[in-house]
Amino acid sequence: MNEHRILIVGEDTSQRRDLIDFLSNLDLVIERSGNLPSPQVFAVSPPRISLIVMPASDLEEQGASVLREIKASVPSLPIVILSRSSESRSLVSFLQEGLIDFVASPDHHTSILSAVKGCLAGKRMAAEIAGFQKALAKLKQERSKHIRKTLELEEIYDTTLENLMTALDLRDIETFGHSQTVAKYSQVLAELLGITDRKVLDNIRKGALLHDVGKIAIPDSILKKPGELSAPEWEKIRLHPALGYGLVKEIKLVEEAGNIILCHHEKYDGSGYPAGLAKAEIPLEARGFALAAALDAITSHRPYRKERVFASARSEIREHSGTQFDPRIVDAFFKLPLERWEKIRFETTRLLPSIMEYHALSTKD
Repeated sequence: MNEHRILIVGEDTSQRRDLIDFLSNLDLVIERSGNLPSPQVFAVSPPRISLIVMPASDLEEQGASVLREIKASVPSLPIVILSRSSESRSLVSFLQEGLIDFVASPDHHTSILSAVKGCLAGKRMAAEIAGFQKALAKLKQERSKHIRKTLELEEIYDTTLENLMTALDLRDIETFGHSQTVAKYSQVLAELLGITDRKVLDNIRKGALLHDVGKIAIPDSILKKPGELSAPEWEKIRLHPALGYGLVKEIKLVEEAGNIILCHHEKYDGSGYPAGLAKAEIPLEARGFALAAALDAITSHRPYRKERVFASARSEIREHSGTQFDPRIVDAFFKLPLERWEKIRFETTRLLPSIMEYHALSTKD
């Protein structure tokens, strides 16, 4: 990360000096300022500052106003706010507004580092995907002349999407392989519902792979927290569908994929989030994904419980038909015998490296 330059704002206190020393020892390039510079400082190309870290106490009316100008000028510039838990609730509105991106405790350097890494990784991944998308669009205009190159780039683009979701899986070892399995379940359900267009089916696969892309913006301190989450932490978790949808809008991903990313936590009876949609208000592909995700969750191992057999999943899905799940989707699910669903899972996961291999990679510097 030494190519990134981080601006730390705030009074020159011993705590601030300790933080600067900690980040500097990790080869991060640090600049410091007592106050937020003017927005013009950041609106240069290429950008000189990659990220701002500042205390919550600086978010008074004038500080928030300057931040809004900075964000309006450079929307992709991440802001990390240092705040103790007693102050965090007041920051929820700034998170929802998109004015700030992460909240970390000023007393825990590791949580600050996690927030910094999350911000920089998100910028890097978004830039890579945007670059592939731009190159792909240009090649598609010349498809008649460069059809072979176009197909190769599409394969690279698909691989990039899958690698992006694998990276997210690595952040949360509890859901290892989840995206690939749910993507296949979602495609099979779509076919059972009568969808035959191969492009639409592939778009559903991409949306399922990317459904949790918004978790790039969730700090490891929340995503991997071993204990119960606080109310403000749950509020951050519940933001990830909208954050993910905002990211894919920037790279102009197809409609079906965006619908899955934005609506994958909506429920048929309207009790889901982020918008509380109900029944046909929820896009069909998102309704199908909801059942696919539940099937994988029920039959997968979690540290707090063992995986359950597919017969248990079938009973639970039937029980929640009309509440969590669209009855039409449930009927489609029951068209296939459980042995077929088990085979789909096996064929999807058998080529994945072992969990221990991935865990070793994820903890490696």
